Amino acid sequence: VQLQASGGGLVQAGGSLRLSCAASGFTLDHYAIGWFRLAPGKEREGVSCISSSGGSTYYADSVKGRFTISRDNAKNMVYLQMNNLKPEDTAVYYCGTVDGLCRLRLGVLRDYDYDYWGQGTQVTVSS
Repeated sequence: VQLQASGGGLVQAGGSLRLSCAASGFTLDHYAIGWFRLAPGKEREGVSCISSSGGSTYYADSVKGRFTISRDNAKNMVYLQMNNLKPEDTAVYYCGTVDGLCRLRLGVLRDYDYDYWGQGTQVTVSS
């Protein structure tokens, strides 16, 4: 039972990437999915989240207007479309699960509320 994030790469500032989160061993349709990122020397930061139905989404202020989260429960996949990337978006990106609705604490995603991380995917944005 694990998640696998993919789709990262090296891109110039202003470019785009689409990350995918795939599940193995279980289905995602009962879970909200959160995207987090970990940059060198920083704590893991909650970036975005989508509820199990897809009807509710959350974005960190740092990515609002540039990133779009979506899901396709029939394919057991969640996506993070990242546009207008900036060098400060450089990090390893992970996806995690929580039952039903996105869980926020004081309006922020906290990684300890989410499970089944799996391997992340590296996103590098050059200036």
